[in-house]
Amino acid sequence: MALRGNLRDFTITQLLNLINLANKTGTLVIDGASEQAYVSFREGKLAYARIGKEDGSLASVLYKSSKINANQYKAIIDRSGQMSDKELGLLLINAGYVSRDDILLNLQVYFTDQIRRLFTWVEGVFRFENEMLPPDDRINVRLDLENIIIEGSRQLRELEQLQDEIPSLDMALKFTERPLTNVNLSVDEWKVVKFVDPKNTMRQIAKTNKLTEVEVRRIVYGLLQAGLVELVRPANAPTPQAAKPLAPQEMEDKKNLVNKLIGRIRSL
Repeated sequence: MALRGNLRDFTITQLLNLINLANKTGTLVIDGASEQAYVSFREGKLAYARIGKEDGSLASVLYKSSKINANQYKAIIDRSGQMSDKELGLLLINAGYVSRDDILLNLQVYFTDQIRRLFTWVEGVFRFENEMLPPDDRINVRLDLENIIIEGSRQLRELEQLQDEIPSLDMALKFTERPLTNVNLSVDEWKVVKFVDPKNTMRQIAKTNKLTEVEVRRIVYGLLQAGLVELVRPANAPTPQAAKPLAPQEMEDKKNLVNKLIGRIRSL
């Protein structure tokens, strides 16, 4: 039976740490709020990762990293047909376009970026499939998880700090009296500023601009610190009721659930 759990009880960082310590081989399947992720491992090392419908083909990865130009990318797509990434990689190496190290390094960077995206997921369910191996037609890597886990822990701490400053994304924003003249904002900051209005919640702004919770919180926190915006309740929103705190027994049950999950992963 596949190991199953909820990201509310177990973070991506904790899962990676357990997979690393137990030298697990298999695939971690995560059903997020709007996308599904597949992360494969061999003996506790990252082998492959894919999120949603994103094109993670070798040609796409090399093009995005500027290892091949637009004309070369189009020619590869037009001529490769049903060729697998492994066959394409060998063809590109023999043709002198890239080296074996180029391919492996760029795939490692791409897969690591996919994991970074997962660190921002706080909603979803997961399962670990021991029998599900990486796709045969894709090139696998063998990447240690330690540095990825350390980075994930830093991101998790940042998220916790941002959540303390901005507890709910269902709050809205309004401009303060300070003018926006002579203020240097990034592209993403301007995207958020464009929708600052008491009628728009931060959650709506994030969805409109395809920003993660961490990204929108980080941007809003910067705008708050600069004194450009302030938090307000959304226009026409009902008065929220105070959340009921967990009873001691509920807290203990949640702790026991995490401990059981750790034990099951180690025993697989």
